[in-house]
Amino acid sequence: MAKVSINIATGSVQKEELIVGIDLGTTNSLVAFINPDGNPQVINDTGKGLLVPSVIHFQSNGDVIVGNEAKEFLIFDPQNTIFSVKRLLGRSFKDIEAHSSLFSYKIIDDDGESLVKIKVGDKFYSPIELSGMILKELKERAEHALKTAVNRAVITVPAYFNDSQRQATRDAGKLAGLDVLRIVNEPTAASLAYGIGLNPEEEKTIAVYDLGGGTFDVSILKIQNGIFEVLSTNGDTFLGGDDFDRAIVNYWIEQNKLEDKLEDSSFNQALRLKAEEAKKALTTQNIFNDFVGDVPCAITKIKFEELISSKVDQTIECCKNALKDAGLSISDIQEVVMVGGSTRTPLVKKRVSDFFEKEVHDQINPDEVVALGAAIQSDILAGNRKDILLLDVTPLSLGIETMGGLMDVIIPRNAKVPTKAGRQYTTSIDGQVNMKISVYQGERDLVSENRKLAEFDLKGIPAMPAGFPKVDINFKLNADGILTVEAIELRSGVKQEVEVKPTYGLTDDQVEKMLLDSVENARDDVSKRMLIEARTEGEQMVYTVERFLAKNADQVSEQETTDTLNLINALKNALGSGDKDLIHKSIDELNEFTRPFAERLMNTAISTAMKGKAIE
Repeated sequence: MAKVSINIATGSVQKEELIVGIDLGTTNSLVAFINPDGNPQVINDTGKGLLVPSVIHFQSNGDVIVGNEAKEFLIFDPQNTIFSVKRLLGRSFKDIEAHSSLFSYKIIDDDGESLVKIKVGDKFYSPIELSGMILKELKERAEHALKTAVNRAVITVPAYFNDSQRQATRDAGKLAGLDVLRIVNEPTAASLAYGIGLNPEEEKTIAVYDLGGGTFDVSILKIQNGIFEVLSTNGDTFLGGDDFDRAIVNYWIEQNKLEDKLEDSSFNQALRLKAEEAKKALTTQNIFNDFVGDVPCAITKIKFEELISSKVDQTIECCKNALKDAGLSISDIQEVVMVGGSTRTPLVKKRVSDFFEKEVHDQINPDEVVALGAAIQSDILAGNRKDILLLDVTPLSLGIETMGGLMDVIIPRNAKVPTKAGRQYTTSIDGQVNMKISVYQGERDLVSENRKLAEFDLKGIPAMPAGFPKVDINFKLNADGILTVEAIELRSGVKQEVEVKPTYGLTDDQVEKMLLDSVENARDDVSKRMLIEARTEGEQMVYTVERFLAKNADQVSEQETTDTLNLINALKNALGSGDKDLIHKSIDELNEFTRPFAERLMNTAISTAMKGKAIE
């Protein structure tokens, strides 16, 4: 018996299950679909507006609010309100350390190399979990507005996102109950929204200037035969419309001598929101005049442009660098596409147009253009636009087994072929001389649920302390679907290579079943992954601290040793509990306690080494 889906909202028969396009933004997110007329359209659920603020608020009773309602808590409860989480996706603390003061919530620094965690109350959240909450809100709004199930999506990311950040975005989608069919570069999506690249015979080189609330990037794209190639990207992940707001705030602080009020975070947020209002008003008027409490907040358009001029100059400098990296001149650029709400600022449009010496594309709402393009991409994937060339893609993700039996994806499904990708790994035990590399195919987080393709040993790694060897594992997938896996230890040059046929013996039905299983078990899989990752981190912490105590017994006081052993036991108990938050809490406590005397030992070692040495 054939199933027919009918969209209750539109009354149209859906040949295929709906695929939506999602723009997961730093400041705002939104979702779009292809309407019955075949045009992309942004979803507005029950008058809440098209934009969903990328803000999450945790209430004291445990409830979570996402979007419009959460935004007001940026003023009233900033410590429990998370914003700009996209900045943290796939990042370590070391990556964002210089900018940590910009966040009003607690970002945990337990290890500069590992991925960041956010602490809210007694719980720890990864940026993947938090992004999953935003995507879940978008999914629910789409389902409510369209009166139909939404399980498949195309999600956009900046062109400069690395593999780790792209994988984190996929994981967030999976956690929200979405089968992420494709991760698309934001500039590619914006181009599609303007119809650039829809004609397979068209050849163009374009610039996409994307100035959002918190980030700026410019991408130079070459479009040929329906293929989008990123020639170069440049930008600043901590430059955006928020900086325009901050410039206005600083101006008002100076004008009104408000330095003594800056400790009040609620006043600060109220001032910031008023500055945002002023910025938007100055798009169409020459003066803004209002109050925050009894503080007068006035600014002219001329003054505003003077304040932000250096920031706009920075973006133009990035455009110059992008052109230089692509080996192109201004005359080589045929189209300029404007993306991001901050491009509404008249000074920005003028400077970009002047620099590229041509009129810019800004006819489509710059907040919506990426989501609309993502919806067009979803339509291409649904097979409704036959004239557009789609590259051959990998049907399932390819990766290796890591500690705890987890699947670490190296080439994600739907990656175009031929392709190559790699990651760096290290040993987990002192003196380890062999490393087993197991290659898997599938979408589940645990390798036991995926299909094993090959296994080989990298032998002859020089005996070194855990974490010292650097092992590059590279996957190369050719146009025939032949996968070559290479492992090389960089310090010694020890190398091993194996060739596998990843799609051998898999029918379309089996691929479909594996994808279906991954969607049905998404929530459970992500929970298991997070627990395993917490346990692995905890076990590594126990191993490191116990080894530290054994090596430095004479340098640590009896009380410090006793307290450390108690905290190690607490962590060991937590590891057996199955509660990831308790494990993270115990790791945090052990880390905080041991850091001071670890630093003390380091200082002693340095001063000993320096004794008697002349410094020239």
